[in-house]
Amino acid sequence: MAQSSQVPLWINGETVLTAETFDVTAPDNGDKLWSSSTANVDDANRAVNAAHAAFPAWRRTKPGVIQGIFIRAADLLESQADELVAIWRQETGALEGVARWLIQNAISNIRDVSGRAANIHGSIVQVQSDDQVGHLMKQPYGVVVGIATWNAAFILGTRAFTFPLVAGNTVVLKGSEFCPRTFEALVRIFDDAGLPKGVLNFITTQSKDAAAVTNALIEHPAVRKINFTGSTAVGRIIASKAGQELKPVVLELGGKASAIICEDADLELAVSQCVPGTFMHAGQTCMSTERILVHETLYDVFLSKFKSGITNLFPEDGPAPLMTSASTAEKNRSLVEDALRKGAETHTIGDSFPAENNHHQLRPTIITKVTSDMNVYHEESFGPTVSVLAVKSDDEALSIANDTPYGLSSAIFTKDLARGLRMARELDSGAVHINSMSVHDEHALPHGGFKASGWGRFNGQQGVDEFLQTKVVTYMQ
Repeated sequence: MAQSSQVPLWINGETVLTAETFDVTAPDNGDKLWSSSTANVDDANRAVNAAHAAFPAWRRTKPGVIQGIFIRAADLLESQADELVAIWRQETGALEGVARWLIQNAISNIRDVSGRAANIHGSIVQVQSDDQVGHLMKQPYGVVVGIATWNAAFILGTRAFTFPLVAGNTVVLKGSEFCPRTFEALVRIFDDAGLPKGVLNFITTQSKDAAAVTNALIEHPAVRKINFTGSTAVGRIIASKAGQELKPVVLELGGKASAIICEDADLELAVSQCVPGTFMHAGQTCMSTERILVHETLYDVFLSKFKSGITNLFPEDGPAPLMTSASTAEKNRSLVEDALRKGAETHTIGDSFPAENNHHQLRPTIITKVTSDMNVYHEESFGPTVSVLAVKSDDEALSIANDTPYGLSSAIFTKDLARGLRMARELDSGAVHINSMSVHDEHALPHGGFKASGWGRFNGQQGVDEFLQTKVVTYMQ
């Protein structure tokens, strides 16, 4: 995969190098990696126009053709995985194990959704008249805008366009400015796999122009639907703008996942799941466990084992987790400081390491004696910071777990499956994982949240259905 010194946009099957650029820097040392083209409003409109022109032919493309393109793309992604992993790690500072897990997950997702192209079907409905037939048709929207963030670019980037494409839509992908080369490489792979020009377009933009470019995409009359993965704050803005334009959106936003440890839980299992569920990818996952609610009879033992488990993942004499964004690391520090001022206690795993000379690194931190007046109780940290609270009962655990604006994912640890299922019904969460971590992304299962974690679903057949409209046709026999 040849790389240019400047990351291009990809519009109508061609690279576009803009005169204005922005620098992409490495989080670990701040060094410039490369420059990236930055889209303006005109570029955004050109990308939408290209997708709009490609739509009539693409919507009529046979399922077997679509499946063939997707399978070839998955094979290409697999063959180029080493290079893409290296690129994304440079841009985000992610650990290699995380990067490889994410790219394999993306490859599986692409192969899974490829087979769903042939499963799009309508139905015949019995109507009141014996002389009339009701026919429900499923049809694509048209141009879909997909906006994907950086923290799981292989999965988030591909799902932003693969589900709309399989449903017969064309797409403009707006990728995060933190990892533009990763997103551009993903789009180019689908071009190499045979995707017709204009069907998939890619733009990115520097942060100062993001609002104007995003608004232009949403306002364009050819755009019929938007999907966005990112923060709840930005999701509210996008939903508001889309609402003004009367355009539907799929939103996968922030989370504040709880893990509930019942008094009958297998503690070794709970620890083995909660450690990666909390600190994988330095906690920079919307499904990361942010609150662990432990039955009071197990609290001290769990806390001791949990600390040991964290040390195994991040040794005390090794470097701290690296955050992609310095502002996110600073937010975590602020949450900890606020909690300490209000009476909490902290347990930091390891001391400063000599290489920790920038603001992107943050030690894994456990906060105890957390109360509801602390910011960390309600706010998503999106980092290696977790609250561990003692609870007296299942009801108290459920009450605390639901006492958040978010509702994306959660976990329950108990040896009693019936108990776990009863509790799962009471959790305001898009996913509940019994005896496994809150971080879970399965290509066959719909993924999305309740409350301020968004609406709509990615993955599975429901992920395809999100990008299909229902048309009623009646005819006389």
